Amino acid sequence: MNQHCRYVVTLLFFSVSVAAAWDARTPGGDGGAASGSSDVRATIDAFLNKDPSLQAFFDQAYGFAVFPGVGKGGFGIGGAYGRGEVFEQGKLIGYSSLTQLTIGFQLGGQKYSEVIFFRTRAALEDFTRGNFEFSAQASAVAVTAGASTDADYHHDVAVFTMARGGLMYEASIGGQKFSYRPK
Repeated sequence: MNQHCRYVVTLLFFSVSVAAAWDARTPGGDGGAASGSSDVRATIDAFLNKDPSLQAFFDQAYGFAVFPGVGKGGFGIGGAYGRGEVFEQGKLIGYSSLTQLTIGFQLGGQKYSEVIFFRTRAALEDFTRGNFEFSAQASAVAVTAGASTDADYHHDVAVFTMARGGLMYEASIGGQKFSYRPK
């Protein structure tokens, strides 16, 4: 069984590495236009179409990060990876990657989008230092119509996710880690 676990972990890390290498280009590929890539714009539009009250978060947050496509998969041990763009007061300031490792009951794969709002300049600066993490206890709000009405910031950060496809059964524990690269 121990050899089986090593095989699964090796396969998982290989898969995440291949995904990272495959998507090594800068998000957007348009030279970093101030409005962000078309994928990011489409993701913001999809979140607002699903829950128009999220506009208040976009309007009032000091900054935000948008991850248009986060791929997640697991079989006992799981992982996720995605690339996104970071904005300060509506202006593109850099790029970020999200990685996640989880352990527990999980089977399947899915793709989702994630938006992280930073209420204050200090919260955004914590993120842009490049070693930002969410603990296993951090929670995200799944976007449905009106979901943001009851949502609030926790330590000046609010996280919203929206499923894009796939099927994943999960009762696992793990956290997300983010890297940041200025524009």
